[in-house]
Amino acid sequence: MKDIYTGVLQVLGLAWWVEVKTDKPRCTYYFGPFESAESAQSAQGGYVEDLEKEGAQGIAVDVKRCKPSSLTVGEDADGKAVPTRVFSGQMQ
Repeated sequence: MKDIYTGVLQVLGLAWWVEVKTDKPRCTYYFGPFESAESAQSAQGGYVEDLEKEGAQGIAVDVKRCKPSSLTVGEDADGKAVPTRVFSGQMQ
């Protein structure tokens, strides 16, 4: 039942996500969806830890309501957003 509720929130754009931005590589990662800000905040440490193990640097975290169109977005040489590979902690 919880998954259905979270799915409805996601469709409506009301689900909570952990947004993690890194400087190296220059990427934005989205982890979620979550039904509450509290549940997203409690999970964020594991995502940061996974990215650190992958070698990411300059990590900034934000918990927010959003509806990401891609779970991982990087930048090409011109600074344009491009989808990139998925890290181990992300849902697909």
